Formats: sequence, structure tokens, C-alpha cells
Amino acid sequence: MVDNYRTLSEFNLKGEFIGFDGDNLKKPKYLKLITQNGEIKLKLPKILRESAASFLQPGKQINVFGVNKLNLRTGKTKLKVYGIKPIETCPKQNMETKSKPKILVCKKSGCRKRNSQNVLPELEKILREKGLYDKVAIEHTGCLKCCSSSNCVLKLGKKEYRKINPEAIAQMLENHLG
Repeated sequence: MVDNYRTLSEFNLKGEFIGFDGDNLKKPKYLKLITQNGEIKLKLPKILRESAASFLQPGKQINVFGVNKLNLRTGKTKLKVYGIKPIETCPKQNMETKSKPKILVCKKSGCRKRNSQNVLPELEKILREKGLYDKVAIEHTGCLKCCSSSNCVLKLGKKEYRKINPEAIAQMLENHLG
């Protein structure tokens, strides 16, 4: 038997799943997807029909991939689906965006001997005055290797700022939080 189809290219469609189409909704034959170019109806291979019905829900963002084939007799193209993958955000990425800026404060005896125990009350006072106290997390830690400075480390996202005084910390927080 002669193959009447020629593979033209691979495709990768991203969009919102809106539902299935077909006689048996436990093993649907077609998948309907809304992309930025409009609605597309794709025929699912038999091997994917049951599994797709089990994990896809309308409104879910998905990635459908496969190949674009040309029918040599009719000149029409068709999309042959090879896989479906849900588009999900990384849980760690979500945690980072929701996490508060942190101020790490050393509570080791070496820093306390250098009279740094006054830094935390001063910092808390400045943050309360500027309305930033509830927007940051203050953590008491062990040695931060900044004994000669203010014994505080400000963490904004993935960046760390050392050797800064409480006024500078408050100013940086205001700029960061808008």
C-alpha cells in the first residue's frame, strides 16, 4: 500500500481546551482548542482518547503537538496529534512571587557584643513608621558573616544586600514594594 501523505512540518499549539466532540465522550474522537488564531478541532489518535478524557477539563491551558501532513492526492493538509501536555506553572515559581522580602538578623553572641542588638528595635521602628512592617518577614538567624557591619541581610527575591543600615533597608523596601 502506498502512503498518500507527506509530512510537511511539526506543530506545537498552545491554547485553552474547550471540550471534546464525538459520539463517545469517554473516548472522544475530537478535541476542541481555542488558540490566538481561533478555534481548532483536532482528531485524537485512538491511543490518546481515553487518557485525554481522564485529565482534560474545559478551561485548562494545554499544549498539543504533532505533525502537519499533506494528502498527495487531494492537496489538503491535516494535523496529526502525537501528544497533549497541560501547561502548568512551576510551584516553586509561584512561591517566589508570593513570598515576602526577608530581613535576616544575626543573633549570635559575637554580634551582640558589638552592640548590634540595638539594630533590630531601630529597624522595626522605622518599618512601622513607613507602614512596611507587615510586608516583610524578619528572621533571626545564626552567623551571617557580616559581623563588622549592621548584622542584617536584606533578601529581595534572589538578591541579597549586606552592610546596609536600617534606613537604607527601609528605603530599598519602599522602592521594591512600590
